[in-house]
Amino acid sequence: MAPACARLALQQEKNYELSARQIISTVNEHFRCPETQSQPFFISMESTGIHETTHNSIMKCDIDIHKDLFPNNVLPRGTTMYPGIADRMQKEITALAPSTMKIKIIALPEQKYSVWIGGSILASLHLLADVGQRAGV
Repeated sequence: MAPACARLALQQEKNYELSARQIISTVNEHFRCPETQSQPFFISMESTGIHETTHNSIMKCDIDIHKDLFPNNVLPRGTTMYPGIADRMQKEITALAPSTMKIKIIALPEQKYSVWIGGSILASLHLLADVGQRAGV
């Protein structure tokens, strides 16, 4: 864990009361899970972190579209909703990318609703297709 993260983890001790009135304390457990996204070796995985995977994927694309891909990285939801992940990705990818490249990581505030929004859009498209078929379009 990065030193700043370690300091923050120590300040974030939390107590939880279980159903049997047993109290458990967590110190850094809530930081270790998201940290594996950047450092998979923490859980004995031989893999690159999410920032390296993103960078490598962009670099495998045609060089002419790098300038379009680097500033348009959207964090979808799920494990990318951990606090600070967008800033971390920004910092990590900036360190890997060419210095002339503009980097932007987008984490929409409504991302927790993205599945519902996507389903709503998909359902709307289906309804529009039905209307178009009935109208003979």
